[in-house]
Amino acid sequence: MFIQTEPTPNPDTIKFIPGETVAGAVGPFDFAGVEEAGSSPLAQTVFNVDGVTRVFLGPDFLSVSKAEGSDWKHLRPMVLAAIMDHYVAGLPVLSDGGAAPQVDANATTVDDYEGETAEIVGEILELIETRVRPAVAQDGGDITFQRFDADTGIVHLAMRGACAGCPSSTMTLKQGIENMLKAYVPEVNAVEAAL
Repeated sequence: MFIQTEPTPNPDTIKFIPGETVAGAVGPFDFAGVEEAGSSPLAQTVFNVDGVTRVFLGPDFLSVSKAEGSDWKHLRPMVLAAIMDHYVAGLPVLSDGGAAPQVDANATTVDDYEGETAEIVGEILELIETRVRPAVAQDGGDITFQRFDADTGIVHLAMRGACAGCPSSTMTLKQGIENMLKAYVPEVNAVEAAL
């Protein structure tokens, strides 16, 4: 088994590509600690590596974040070995009951809005799904829509995976996503990270 690695814009996160399905179509899954990883034997295995602080399971990749002060030079081979051991043993990525997608209780959908605002949110969601999420996944992360404030024109988005805590995430939101949304949806005035 050959596992590729790619750097991400976040120096504390590396993208691991095992050449196998990871979360597939049921994901993504973002585990901010071992206590959240109960539904994923793969994430639990990676968290057993001392210094791992976050595991994000994308369709065909994992993004693994390290603690500040840990060194990838020592950590990367141990994470590679953990991933390889997991797949070689034929263990599942998700346990039987863990295949349900993670639901963000703070996220809203088109159904939460009415009239013209619902149409605006529909346009925003389509752009995020077709243009933003695929680009962010290339860097080992994900971005999800939280809400749109029609009074201020502010779109709130949540960053996950390699994007969570990334030093360049503010620039991604402001110079990339905000500019694109403003160009296609004139009612958007700003994009902010959801807290």
